[in-house]
Amino acid sequence: MPKNSKGNNYGSQENMPEKDDNDDPIDLDDLLPKIGEFGIYQKLLLWLVCLPACLPCGFCAFNQLFMTDVPDHWCKVPELQNFNLTEEQRKIMSIPRKADDNTTFEKCSRYSVNWTEILSTDKNCEINTSWPLEPCFDGYVYDRSEVKSSIVIDFDLVCDFDVYPTLGLVALNVGGPIGVYSFGMLNDRIGRKKSFFTCLTTLLVGSLMTAYAHEYWFWVLARTIVGLTIPAVYQIPFIISLELAGPNYRSFVTVMTCIFYTLGLILLSGVTYMLRDWRSLALATSVPFFLYYLYWFVLPESPRWLLMRKRFEEANKILKSIARVNGKELPVEYTHKIQRQVLEQAMSGDKEAKTASMFALCRTPNMRLKTFLITLNWCASEMVYVGLSYYGPAIGNNQYMSFFLSSAVEIPSYLVCWVLMDRVGRRWPLCLSMVISGIFCIVTVLLPNGAETETLILYLISKCFISASFLIIYPYAGELYPTELRGVGIGTSAYIGGLGLIIIPFVNYLGSSNLVLPLVVMGAVSVVGGLTALRLPETLHTSLPQTAEEGEEFGKDWTYADCFKCGGQRPVAEAESYENLDQLELTQPPTEMDDELSEMPNIRRSSMRKLVRQASIVETQRDLDGNMKMTYWF
Repeated sequence: MPKNSKGNNYGSQENMPEKDDNDDPIDLDDLLPKIGEFGIYQKLLLWLVCLPACLPCGFCAFNQLFMTDVPDHWCKVPELQNFNLTEEQRKIMSIPRKADDNTTFEKCSRYSVNWTEILSTDKNCEINTSWPLEPCFDGYVYDRSEVKSSIVIDFDLVCDFDVYPTLGLVALNVGGPIGVYSFGMLNDRIGRKKSFFTCLTTLLVGSLMTAYAHEYWFWVLARTIVGLTIPAVYQIPFIISLELAGPNYRSFVTVMTCIFYTLGLILLSGVTYMLRDWRSLALATSVPFFLYYLYWFVLPESPRWLLMRKRFEEANKILKSIARVNGKELPVEYTHKIQRQVLEQAMSGDKEAKTASMFALCRTPNMRLKTFLITLNWCASEMVYVGLSYYGPAIGNNQYMSFFLSSAVEIPSYLVCWVLMDRVGRRWPLCLSMVISGIFCIVTVLLPNGAETETLILYLISKCFISASFLIIYPYAGELYPTELRGVGIGTSAYIGGLGLIIIPFVNYLGSSNLVLPLVVMGAVSVVGGLTALRLPETLHTSLPQTAEEGEEFGKDWTYADCFKCGGQRPVAEAESYENLDQLELTQPPTEMDDELSEMPNIRRSSMRKLVRQASIVETQRDLDGNMKMTYWF
C-alpha cells in the first residue's frame, strides 16, 4: 500500500492514527533514542556478554601457531643407543655438518655407515666427512629444551613433511569462508541467539578433537571444523549488541570490539608462554568457554531479526525489557504499531524478500571498477594483516614476546584511525596505512643477516599500520557501495578476501629458508593495494548513493588531480537523511535526555559528534526490502 501524505486522511474515525503512521514500518533507529541508545541494558550486554565473546575467536585461531613449534632436530641412529654415549656425542658422530657452516648440523640426513661394526673395532673412531649420506629412516631426535611438545614432535612433521603444519593452517582458513557464509544463512533462518550457540558448540567440538587427535589427518579435520567458526563465533554476539545500540554509538561498539579482540590476543600470548604442551594448550584455550552456555539465559534475540521474521510480540517483549532497564518507557504508539502489524500479518500472506545479485555490481563500468578496487584493497589488507599476525612468533628471539608485541601495537592504531577517519577522510588514511606498512616490510630485506631486533621493530611498525587499514576498509567499502547493493557488495568483497587467506600460510612457509622473504611479499601486496585505493572517490562529508544508478555516477568524474585531495568540503544538507552519515547531527526530536541536559548543549553535542561515525553501514546489512541479512554482513 503506498504512503499517503498527512493531508490525505479521509473519513472521520477519531481514534485511528494518521494514515502514514499506519503504513510506516517499525524503525528501531527511531525508537532506540527514546528507550535508550546506549543505556544500562546495552552497556551490560556489551561489557559482560559481547566483548568476552571475542576471546574464543582469537584463542582458537592463533593457538595453532604455537601447536606447530619446530624444535631443533636431527636424525635418530638406533645403533648408537646401545653404547654409553651422551645425546650430544651421538649427534657429533652420526650427523654431518653443513657445508657452508661448519658449526651447525644437517637436520635431515645422517652418515650411512655400520656403527656397530665401527665402534666394536675402534671406540675412538675418527669422523670421515666423505662417508655416504642417507635420509632419516629411523625417525628424529628433538631438542626439547625450549619446545616441550608440539604436533611436529608427535607426528614427525619435519624434513620431507615440513609443509604439513602449513597445510594445517590452510585447513583452518579453508573452513573460514565456508563457515561464515553458512552461519550467515543460519542467522537469517533461526536467529542470532541460536546461531551463536550452534557456532560455539562447533568450535568446542573442533577444539576437543584437536586436543585428542592422535593422527595428523584427524588433527587437520579438527582444525577445519574450528575454522568454520572463525570469525563468526564473535561476530554474532557483536551484531546483536550493534543492532541494539543506537546509530550514534555503533562506531564506539565496533572499535571497542576490535580493541577487546586484540586484548584477547595479548592474553593468549601469556597462556602460550605458561603452557608448552600443545594438547594442554588446546584444552586451556577452549574448555573455559563452556561457561558461555550460561549466556543462553541473558543473551537476547535481536529485535531487528524478530521484526524481520514478523515475530512482533517477541520483539515487543525485548524492547520493553530494554526500556525498563534503561529507566524509560516504550512509547505507546510503537506498541500500537506492533499490534497493528500482528493483525496485518494474520490477514495477509508474507512476500518473498527481494535480494540483489552480485552481478549487479559489474553491469556498469564505474561500479565495476569500484567493486574491483574495493575487493582488491579488502583482500590485500586482510591477507597482510593475517599474514603478519601468523608470522609474529617467527620474528625476534622470543616468539611469545614477539606475538605479544605484534598484538599490542594494534590498539593505538585503532584509536588513532578512529579519529583520523572523521577528520582527514577514508581514502588517504587507507592508502597511507597500507603503503607505509608495505614499505617497512620491504625495508627488512636491506638489513644484514642476524639483525633480529631491527627486523622485529620494522615488523611491529608494519603491523601497526596494517591494523589501521583493516579497520578502515569495512566502513569505507560500505560507503562506496550504493544502499541497494551494499549488502551483497560487502559480502562479495569480504568473501573473496577470506579466500585470499588460503595462500597466506604458503607465503609464510617461505620464511623457513629466508626470514624476510614473506615480509617482502606481503609488503609488495600492501603497497599495491594502498596505491590503488587512491583511485577510489572520497566519501567524507558526501551524500551516499542510494540506488545502483547513483552508485554508477558517484566518483565517475574522478581525475588524477583527485589523488592529491584529502578529505572533502562539508556540503549543506538539503534534507535529513539516515544515509548522509557525516551530516548526521542531533537533529532528532527532543528526548527526555535532551531536556535533562539542556543546560549543557555544547558538552552533549561535542560528545555525541565524536561517537557519530558510519552509522548507516556499520550494522547488519539489509536486502532491497530493508530486511536485515546476516549473510550479507559476513
